[in-house]
Amino acid sequence: MEKILVTGARSGIINSVIDSIIDKYYIYLTVENETQLKMVNKKYTNYNNIECMKLDITDKKDREKIALLDIDILICNAAIGEGGSVSEIPIDKIRHNFEVNVFSNFELIQLVLKKMVNNKKGKIIVMSSLAAHFPINFLGSYCSTKASISMLTATLKNELKLIDNNIKIKLIEPGLYHTGFNQVMLENKYDWMNIDSYFESIIEDIRNREDIYFNLLEKKKMNSIVKQIVKAIESNDNKFIYSAPISQYLFSKIYNLIK
Repeated sequence: MEKILVTGARSGIINSVIDSIIDKYYIYLTVENETQLKMVNKKYTNYNNIECMKLDITDKKDREKIALLDIDILICNAAIGEGGSVSEIPIDKIRHNFEVNVFSNFELIQLVLKKMVNNKKGKIIVMSSLAAHFPINFLGSYCSTKASISMLTATLKNELKLIDNNIKIKLIEPGLYHTGFNQVMLENKYDWMNIDSYFESIIEDIRNREDIYFNLLEKKKMNSIVKQIVKAIESNDNKFIYSAPISQYLFSKIYNLIK
């Protein structure tokens, strides 16, 4: 069995992906903390090909444990989202958003790539978002981390071509799916905006608009993006970007043509 390491594997889209490939690979399933580790250990206790581990990607010691493993496929899925207007969101929140989504993920990628480059084979799958392609009010921090991820991953792919190896780089760009992640990101800004904000007088209007927007656009079924991620895992071709749902992907393309 090829060996896959998945970060941020507690819940969401990646759980459905794991269910789809569970009999085909040996999976290092990693989560951020001990509480989450107990949950996933319980869920996968009957699977001999799943090894659950604590991996806080911002923790250097946790990342260094991964250097000891032989990994054929790395799936970088761990991410957080900080909400709030760019005009007033505490810079520490943006900094932390980049630390988790960008810097720590690429430190992990560099670590895993050392063995892949020596072995002249491997696959890196990076989770970005269609949010990388257009601004969403009050989600500028999250959108900008995803834009950075997409650019760094594209550059990584082009650079690795120059050393003529067989390492495949794949970028996943999901649109809006109802996993609960978006709701956490939308609500966390109100922890501080309710106290003091330029937008204090229209907070309820902002919240109502977001509820309408996300209720309308979020896909309740994740089949379309799960299929794309499984294709990225199983494919050995040079396709780079995997996006879904198609309607939101087309919207992102049209937006970038007319903006």
